Amino acid sequence: MTVYDPTCGSGSLLLKAAGEAPKSLTIYGQENDNATAALARMNMILHDNTTAEIWKDNTLSAPHWKDTDGSLKTFDFAVANPPFSYKSWSNGINLADDEFGRFEYGTPPDKNGDYAFLLHILKSLKSRGKAAVILPHGVLFRGNAEATIRRNLIRQGYIKGIIGLPANLFYGTGIPACIIVIDKANANARTGIFMVDGSKGFIKDGNKNRLREQDIHKIVDAFTKKMELPRFSRMVKFSEIEKNEYNLNIPRYIDSSQPEDLHDLSAHLNGGIPDVDIDALGHYWQVFPNLRASLFAPESRKGYSKALVNANEVKPTILNHPEFKAFAEKTLERYTAWRAAHDACLNGLGKGSIPKELIRDISEDLLVRFCNADLVGKYDVYQILMDYWAEIMQDDVHVISQDGWKAGNVLRLLVTEKGKKTKEIPDLVIGRKKYKSDLIPPNLIVARYFATEKQAIEDFQSQKDILSQKLEHLIEEHSDDEGLLGEAKNDKGKVTKVALKARIKNIKEDAGALDELKMLKRLIALMDTEAGKNKKIKATQDHLDDLVFKKYPKLDEAEIKILVVDDKWQARIKVAIQAEIERVIQTLGTRIKVLEERYAAPLSKLTEEVAGLSSKVDEHLKRMGLVW
Repeated sequence: MTVYDPTCGSGSLLLKAAGEAPKSLTIYGQENDNATAALARMNMILHDNTTAEIWKDNTLSAPHWKDTDGSLKTFDFAVANPPFSYKSWSNGINLADDEFGRFEYGTPPDKNGDYAFLLHILKSLKSRGKAAVILPHGVLFRGNAEATIRRNLIRQGYIKGIIGLPANLFYGTGIPACIIVIDKANANARTGIFMVDGSKGFIKDGNKNRLREQDIHKIVDAFTKKMELPRFSRMVKFSEIEKNEYNLNIPRYIDSSQPEDLHDLSAHLNGGIPDVDIDALGHYWQVFPNLRASLFAPESRKGYSKALVNANEVKPTILNHPEFKAFAEKTLERYTAWRAAHDACLNGLGKGSIPKELIRDISEDLLVRFCNADLVGKYDVYQILMDYWAEIMQDDVHVISQDGWKAGNVLRLLVTEKGKKTKEIPDLVIGRKKYKSDLIPPNLIVARYFATEKQAIEDFQSQKDILSQKLEHLIEEHSDDEGLLGEAKNDKGKVTKVALKARIKNIKEDAGALDELKMLKRLIALMDTEAGKNKKIKATQDHLDDLVFKKYPKLDEAEIKILVVDDKWQARIKVAIQAEIERVIQTLGTRIKVLEERYAAPLSKLTEEVAGLSSKVDEHLKRMGLVW
């Protein structure tokens, strides 16, 4: 099986496609820039694809991959991210009689090469070949020559699907793009085009947008399973496309905008919360059938309800409701079952383990287990795991796959050149030496083995904080120019121990300064006590650090697995899932609070308040002798 990229750049798309294939693919690529083509060849070698063939030349005017008869070589798969709206694409091409017959469905406009690359790829596919091409969104709706090509490709049935992507996704351009999926297999029997609007799912990453793992998975699931999801994906029949004059602009077929939040004028005038707004939260009431009655009661006016709970108490009321607690417990059971299913696998990691296979197995299973979960989105839970994998867990698994669990015993000494600072933040500082653990942070060892020592430090810190607050308060209260500390400041206007002692020396024989002297001595005593607490905290912390440092080499494999799998990985994932469960309820609480506050002051109440205030103003004016 072969995969081809006519504008391969550094080869990343080809490597991605080959990496996803269940069996090995033979890689072919062409790139016009000499340095980039060389980089692509190097990339192939570095990623163990030494048989990949990359050629340097212009794909459109001088395609390298040809059969013996001079026609274009055909491939099983093609992927491409061609340069958007390439203006000089036709240089060196006989447009009237292209020797490769690429423009049988129409000739692209002279100053825009988007369809030129698409037609080249179409001609380079086998009779059952498939391709995915990233192009600017304009190819879906631009007119004239491009409209003719688009109409002909649709009629031939070659376009299997279109995936809309967010704007500002690619470097070098901020315009929105799309993926055109070509599939020659069964093209004659195709009756429509499957469209996905993935333009709304992304996060900001610096000055660019980025698809999250959950966004990618959702798009792939919807496309491969032909899942029709509201405001996201649907199969569009050719008859509907024909009525739109073969315009493929996704918003014509998928309205991905959120429904407008309409206000009820009657509720603003007469009070009450519209039942239609409460009914719109029906997916919550299905899970919490009795919660609605705890929050709302019907009004005498049909179609409206009154709030039973103050707006500020809505969220606590929901969180303390027995139905929410049962829901949270039931949802967390899905995580617990997933954890139990993979506990042996995670503890069984070792040298030679393959991180890519591990995350694929555990993430897909987590997705399946939360597939039918109430209220909690399966892709949101999936994203929790994938974020943690990218942030922490992936590096841990790579360390274990290379060094085994004994990596948990290792503390690296951070050595820096003289006069330079290390970029790594040390985990432990023993004397002047800084150490870093690649697998087990010291806080995990402290929590499991030295909780008593840690509590002692926290107790000392708490006592010291009380002293510091007391000192701060006294200094703030008496440090103005007329206060007891007005003359006990240094040149910079600060109250310091040195300044206090100097002032005591000056006034110790002054019988009229007894109060000031008493205050000065009290502050010095507090400062001495605070300094003693700081010394105690440092000494206890140094002792704890030494205990932790000595504990690392003594950890056996079983202890290391508990610290890493249970205390580090699973504890973090569980907390994140619990937060996601609460976030869902926070959304409900926020919406209810908005509705309550929106209709809390009807026109009649506002009129009464205005009349009352107006009456008070009139009365004040009359008292002032102003009569009209």
